[in-house]
Amino acid sequence: MPLPLVFINLERDAERRERLQAQLQQVPLPSQRFAAVWWADVPAAQAQQWYSDALNARQYYKPLRNGEKGCYASHIGAWQQLLASDAPAMVVLEDDVRLTPQFTQVIDAIAALKEPWDMVKLLGRDHEKVRSQRPLVPGTALVDYRRVPSMTAGYVVSRAGAAKLLAHRQPFGRPIDVDLRFWWECGTLRILGVWPSAIALDDTSEVSSIWDTRDTLTPGQRWRKFTMKLALTLGNAWHRRRAPRL
Repeated sequence: MPLPLVFINLERDAERRERLQAQLQQVPLPSQRFAAVWWADVPAAQAQQWYSDALNARQYYKPLRNGEKGCYASHIGAWQQLLASDAPAMVVLEDDVRLTPQFTQVIDAIAALKEPWDMVKLLGRDHEKVRSQRPLVPGTALVDYRRVPSMTAGYVVSRAGAAKLLAHRQPFGRPIDVDLRFWWECGTLRILGVWPSAIALDDTSEVSSIWDTRDTLTPGQRWRKFTMKLALTLGNAWHRRRAPRL
């Protein structure tokens, strides 16, 4: 059976929704829109369950914007939807992506993987460094990253991966793209990727729908950002030594 697919979309982002839906009509995957969380509408009790100011102060260099919180909560909702179904895995897309011609073939190959995996990212940068790789489909490799890339525009998550993330990432204190890079905090979470990417960012991604221009960082925030990056580098290097290769 083909894997289910959800795409995260704010109600107001009609152009993005229509563009992606037109593409999804051309692929043989059961797809549906997942209504993105608008943080200003989240009840206080639910907001506290999802996001922790205290955790943010320890883990990140500045408070999260409402858009970042809503983005993370939307992905949490997608993971919960997977576990509420009987599907073995789910494709999760943000709404500012473009599918490549290999998209369906790559998804089918990921669904057929026999080795353990929790998440397979569908988008990476051109210069991502990998520890190991092997062919997935003609022209596309399955890769084991040296460091997990920050992009969350599209991925496939397994039931085991969703369960691990929900167990360790509620509440959260970092943006989701940063949090996934600290993969070892979720126990045995295994994040792989594909190369070349199976999706690309479309031109609507140049204008964010969840935050405005970035704030100028204070000296204290710059120092905290430096220490966070150092913790990422050291933690990743230590735990990668023990992680299995492809």
